[in-house]
Amino acid sequence: MSPTDATADAASAPLPHVGTGTCPTPGEDGTARCADRSTEHEDTLDLRLPDELVALFETGQLGAGTDAQDGQGQQSRGESTAPPPSLTPAGDDLLDGVADWGPITTPAGVFQLVPVRVERDLPLVCRWMNDPAVAAFWELAGPQNVTEDHLRSQPAGDGRSVPCLGVLDGTPMSYWEIYRADLDPLARHYPARPHDTGIHVLIGAVADRGRGLGSTLLRSIADLALDKRPACARVVAEPDLRNIPSVTAFLSAGFRFSAEVDLPAKRAALMIRDRSLRDLL
Repeated sequence: MSPTDATADAASAPLPHVGTGTCPTPGEDGTARCADRSTEHEDTLDLRLPDELVALFETGQLGAGTDAQDGQGQQSRGESTAPPPSLTPAGDDLLDGVADWGPITTPAGVFQLVPVRVERDLPLVCRWMNDPAVAAFWELAGPQNVTEDHLRSQPAGDGRSVPCLGVLDGTPMSYWEIYRADLDPLARHYPARPHDTGIHVLIGAVADRGRGLGSTLLRSIADLALDKRPACARVVAEPDLRNIPSVTAFLSAGFRFSAEVDLPAKRAALMIRDRSLRDLL
């Protein structure tokens, strides 16, 4: 199951994504033609090459005869394919400095994303992962080494995913993963656009669930990502479709239900928060 399935606003809470695609219609010559759509926010495939790939062509790091592959970020639970080589030059910050995004003032208090330090934070995150309501969707229950392997795999990568503690008024109370959805295996399953930013989240304490806190923090972090990442036009999430409380939390946070997506380990709800609609939803 993808770690996108978190406990956001209820006892079991992953956050979903769902999108509406454009259905091709047959032309007179029998080939598929896309129906003309004028809706501004339709989830159609953006054919512009990612900036990272363009940069590699310009610098000659990706030349003739090289197979350009879709970039992958953090490996989704149930996805067994090893990630291909990164299309991003080493050392680039793919998420525009998550560690420097906050703190921010929210209706719930002062909130900040603090990148995980395994030596300091492993026991806390492992305890949350062993909560049955969380384990049902994250599938990281068990001894500490299970959670440790998951946490260490992200900082050891190329920066496509950053695991963080969510600290509210000085108290760690949630776990977040901010990732490049367009460079993640998820991009194989929906019409990704360059710089799409993904969110996985779980609310740690049972007392913090089911009272709107998840929605409040999701809205704040999604808007913060849009503020701090000018190239990003959308924040996305893909919770398990069965996790109704989590889907509801995303809807309350200004995300729209875009489509149902079949992922390797689950059927997910694709949730999208658009920059252009943030003042309306």
